[in-house]
Amino acid sequence: MTRDSIAHRYGNLSITLHWLMLALFVGVYACIEIKGLLPRGSSAKSLFMGLHGVFGISIFVLVWVRLIGRLTPRPPITPAPPSWQTGVSHLMHLALYVLMIATPVLGWLTLAVAGKPLPYFDWPLLSPVAIDPDLAKQIKYWHELLGSTGYWLIGLHAAAGLFHHYWVRDNTLVRMLPGRSAERQR
Repeated sequence: MTRDSIAHRYGNLSITLHWLMLALFVGVYACIEIKGLLPRGSSAKSLFMGLHGVFGISIFVLVWVRLIGRLTPRPPITPAPPSWQTGVSHLMHLALYVLMIATPVLGWLTLAVAGKPLPYFDWPLLSPVAIDPDLAKQIKYWHELLGSTGYWLIGLHAAAGLFHHYWVRDNTLVRMLPGRSAERQR
Protein backbone atom coordinates (compact mmCIF):
# COMPACT_ATOMS: atom_id res chain seq x y z
CA MET A 1 0.00 0.00 0.00
CA THR A 2 1.51 3.31 -1.02
CA ARG A 3 1.15 6.52 0.92
CA ASP A 4 -1.24 7.92 -1.71
CA SER A 5 -3.59 4.94 -1.33
CA ILE A 6 -4.01 5.41 2.44
CA ALA A 7 -7.39 6.89 3.35
CA HIS A 8 -7.17 10.31 5.00
CA ARG A 9 -10.65 10.18 6.49
CA TYR A 10 -13.05 7.61 7.83
CA GLY A 11 -15.51 6.00 5.42
CA ASN A 12 -18.98 7.43 4.97
CA LEU A 13 -20.60 4.66 7.03
CA SER A 14 -18.29 5.27 9.99
CA ILE A 15 -18.83 9.02 9.79
CA THR A 16 -22.60 8.64 9.52
CA LEU A 17 -22.74 6.23 12.45
CA HIS A 18 -20.53 8.49 14.58
CA TRP A 19 -22.77 11.53 14.13
CA LEU A 20 -25.99 9.48 14.31
CA MET A 21 -24.82 8.08 17.65
CA LEU A 22 -24.21 11.63 18.86
CA ALA A 23 -27.75 12.59 17.84
CA LEU A 24 -29.10 9.54 19.69
CA PHE A 25 -27.09 10.48 22.79
CA VAL A 26 -28.51 14.01 22.62
CA GLY A 27 -31.97 12.41 22.44
CA VAL A 28 -31.27 10.08 25.39
CA TYR A 29 -30.00 12.88 27.61
CA ALA A 30 -32.62 15.42 26.48
CA CYS A 31 -35.41 12.96 27.30
CA ILE A 32 -34.05 12.38 30.80
CA GLU A 33 -33.59 16.09 31.47
CA ILE A 34 -37.08 16.96 30.17
CA LYS A 35 -38.64 14.04 32.05
CA GLY A 36 -37.23 15.46 35.28
CA LEU A 37 -39.16 18.67 34.73
CA LEU A 38 -42.54 17.00 34.21
CA PRO A 39 -45.10 16.03 36.85
CA ARG A 40 -45.01 12.47 38.12
CA GLY A 41 -47.48 10.18 36.34
CA SER A 42 -48.07 12.53 33.40
CA SER A 43 -48.44 11.13 29.90
CA ALA A 44 -45.69 13.47 28.69
CA LYS A 45 -43.29 12.01 31.26
CA SER A 46 -44.14 8.49 30.02
CA LEU A 47 -43.60 9.61 26.43
CA PHE A 48 -40.11 10.92 27.20
CA MET A 49 -39.21 7.78 29.13
CA GLY A 50 -40.36 5.67 26.18
CA LEU A 51 -38.29 7.76 23.78
CA HIS A 52 -35.33 7.50 26.16
CA GLY A 53 -35.62 3.72 25.92
CA VAL A 54 -35.97 3.72 22.12
CA PHE A 55 -32.92 5.96 21.73
CA GLY A 56 -30.93 3.86 24.20
CA ILE A 57 -31.74 0.60 22.46
CA SER A 58 -30.91 2.20 19.11
CA ILE A 59 -27.49 3.12 20.49
CA PHE A 60 -27.06 -0.47 21.70
CA VAL A 61 -27.91 -1.90 18.27
CA LEU A 62 -25.75 0.55 16.31
CA VAL A 63 -22.71 0.17 18.58
CA TRP A 64 -22.28 -3.39 17.29
CA VAL A 65 -22.12 -2.11 13.71
CA ARG A 66 -19.51 0.42 14.83
CA LEU A 67 -17.49 -2.27 16.56
CA ILE A 68 -17.45 -4.36 13.38
CA GLY A 69 -16.34 -1.22 11.52
CA ARG A 70 -13.39 -0.88 13.89
CA LEU A 71 -11.96 -4.04 12.34
CA THR A 72 -11.19 -2.07 9.19
CA PRO A 73 -8.08 0.11 8.94
CA ARG A 74 -8.41 3.60 10.38
CA PRO A 75 -6.93 6.65 8.71
CA PRO A 76 -3.71 7.75 10.40
CA ILE A 77 -3.46 10.88 12.50
CA THR A 78 -0.97 13.27 10.94
CA PRO A 79 1.27 14.34 12.40
CA ALA A 80 1.37 11.23 14.58
CA PRO A 81 0.56 11.96 18.25
CA PRO A 82 2.83 10.91 21.12
CA SER A 83 2.25 7.34 22.31
CA TRP A 84 0.74 8.51 25.62
CA GLN A 85 -1.99 10.38 23.70
CA THR A 86 -2.69 7.28 21.62
CA GLY A 87 -3.01 5.27 24.84
CA VAL A 88 -5.40 7.79 26.40
CA SER A 89 -7.39 7.80 23.16
CA HIS A 90 -7.75 4.01 23.29
CA LEU A 91 -8.88 4.18 26.92
CA MET A 92 -11.43 6.88 26.08
CA HIS A 93 -12.84 4.86 23.19
CA LEU A 94 -13.02 1.76 25.40
CA ALA A 95 -14.92 3.76 28.03
CA LEU A 96 -17.32 5.08 25.38
CA TYR A 97 -17.98 1.58 24.06
CA VAL A 98 -18.62 0.32 27.60
CA LEU A 99 -21.06 3.21 28.00
CA MET A 100 -22.86 2.37 24.74
CA ILE A 101 -23.19 -1.32 25.63
CA ALA A 102 -23.55 -1.50 29.41
CA THR A 103 -25.90 1.45 29.96
CA PRO A 104 -28.71 0.18 27.69
CA VAL A 105 -28.33 -3.34 29.10
CA LEU A 106 -28.59 -2.00 32.65
CA GLY A 107 -31.61 0.12 31.68
CA TRP A 108 -33.35 -2.92 30.23
CA LEU A 109 -32.47 -5.03 33.29
CA THR A 110 -33.74 -2.29 35.61
CA LEU A 111 -37.15 -2.44 33.99
CA ALA A 112 -37.13 -6.22 33.59
CA VAL A 113 -36.27 -6.87 37.25
CA ALA A 114 -38.92 -4.32 38.29
CA GLY A 115 -41.48 -6.18 36.18
CA LYS A 116 -42.00 -3.26 33.79
CA PRO A 117 -42.18 -3.82 30.02
CA LEU A 118 -39.96 -1.99 27.56
CA PRO A 119 -41.75 -1.77 24.23
CA TYR A 120 -39.57 -1.23 21.19
CA PHE A 121 -41.57 -0.76 18.04
CA ASP A 122 -44.38 -2.77 19.66
CA TRP A 123 -42.09 -5.69 20.53
CA PRO A 124 -42.02 -6.39 24.25
CA LEU A 125 -38.55 -7.36 25.47
CA LEU A 126 -38.56 -10.41 27.68
CA SER A 127 -37.10 -10.44 31.17
CA PRO A 128 -34.15 -12.81 31.74
CA VAL A 129 -34.55 -12.70 35.54
CA ALA A 130 -37.21 -12.90 38.22
CA ILE A 131 -38.89 -9.74 39.47
CA ASP A 132 -36.98 -8.29 42.43
CA PRO A 133 -37.65 -4.63 43.35
CA ASP A 134 -34.53 -4.38 45.55
CA LEU A 135 -32.30 -5.66 42.75
CA ALA A 136 -34.04 -3.27 40.35
CA LYS A 137 -33.03 -0.33 42.57
CA GLN A 138 -29.40 -1.51 42.60
CA ILE A 139 -29.28 -1.96 38.83
CA LYS A 140 -30.99 1.42 38.34
CA TYR A 141 -28.25 3.02 40.46
CA TRP A 142 -25.55 1.63 38.15
CA HIS A 143 -27.53 2.59 35.03
CA GLU A 144 -27.85 6.17 36.27
CA LEU A 145 -24.20 6.32 37.39
CA LEU A 146 -23.02 5.20 33.95
CA GLY A 147 -25.44 7.65 32.34
CA SER A 148 -24.07 10.51 34.43
CA THR A 149 -20.52 9.44 33.61
CA GLY A 150 -21.53 9.58 29.95
CA TYR A 151 -21.92 13.35 30.12
CA TRP A 152 -18.25 13.58 31.08
CA LEU A 153 -17.01 10.98 28.61
CA ILE A 154 -18.81 12.58 25.68
CA GLY A 155 -17.71 16.05 26.76
CA LEU A 156 -14.07 14.97 27.10
CA HIS A 157 -14.22 13.20 23.74
CA ALA A 158 -15.53 16.35 22.05
CA ALA A 159 -13.01 18.54 23.89
CA ALA A 160 -10.16 16.27 22.77
CA GLY A 161 -11.29 16.54 19.14
CA LEU A 162 -11.41 20.34 19.39
CA PHE A 163 -8.05 20.42 21.20
CA HIS A 164 -6.45 18.40 18.43
CA HIS A 165 -8.04 20.57 15.75
CA TYR A 166 -7.35 24.02 17.17
CA TRP A 167 -4.31 23.52 19.41
CA VAL A 168 -2.33 20.57 18.06
CA ARG A 169 -3.53 21.22 14.50
CA ASP A 170 -3.52 17.61 13.41
CA ASN A 171 -6.20 15.80 11.41
CA THR A 172 -7.87 14.00 14.34
CA LEU A 173 -11.16 15.87 13.98
CA VAL A 174 -11.31 16.34 10.23
CA ARG A 175 -10.97 12.57 9.67
CA MET A 176 -14.48 12.22 11.15
CA LEU A 177 -16.17 15.29 9.64
CA PRO A 178 -18.72 14.62 6.90
CA GLY A 179 -18.28 16.00 3.41
CA ARG A 180 -14.52 16.37 3.51
CA SER A 181 -12.55 15.33 0.46
CA ALA A 182 -9.12 13.75 0.72
CA GLU A 183 -7.64 16.75 -1.07
CA ARG A 184 -8.80 19.18 1.63
CA GLN A 185 -7.25 16.91 4.28
CA ARG A 186 -3.69 17.06 2.99
